[in-house]
Amino acid sequence: MATSNKVAEDKVAAVEEITTKLRNSNAAVVTSYVGLSVAQLQELRRSLGENAQYRVVKNTLTQIAAKQAGVELDEHLEGSTAVAFVTGDPVEAAKGLRDFAKNNPALVIKGGVLEGKALSADEIKKLADLESREVLLAKLAGAMKAKPSQAAAVFQALPSKFVRTAEALRAKRAEQGGAE
Repeated sequence: MATSNKVAEDKVAAVEEITTKLRNSNAAVVTSYVGLSVAQLQELRRSLGENAQYRVVKNTLTQIAAKQAGVELDEHLEGSTAVAFVTGDPVEAAKGLRDFAKNNPALVIKGGVLEGKALSADEIKKLADLESREVLLAKLAGAMKAKPSQAAAVFQALPSKFVRTAEALRAKRAEQGGAE
């Protein structure tokens, strides 16, 4: 009897942990990992970086946790399942999964969620094709820096152009005045 209580407590704890991870994650990517060795799973975990945690999960417990977290994952929870819980840049994690899957076809991306919105496997692959958040921010900063400097150049050009135009008019008048 005590053993069944322990099992039930473990399941409740597992559901609570998965629910917390789903709530605290920017994204969660559901995968099938059948055929990957322990060494390959460790390599995958390393390739995801510090902002993602890859966990093998039980489908029924994850279904319960997903409902509690308010996300829809049921259609992806079949067969052997592992989830990458992403707390950082979802693009970086999607790239890591995609690149690992290219070299290890046993890893299959089933789908997932991004900020509460359900994503198909194809949408996650498209997400992986985006540039990382840092690259996009750097481009935005460059564009923002370029615009003020371009505006400053225009504003500096206006007075100097005005001075040149005024000087040309003065010279023309002097020329016309001298010719009369």
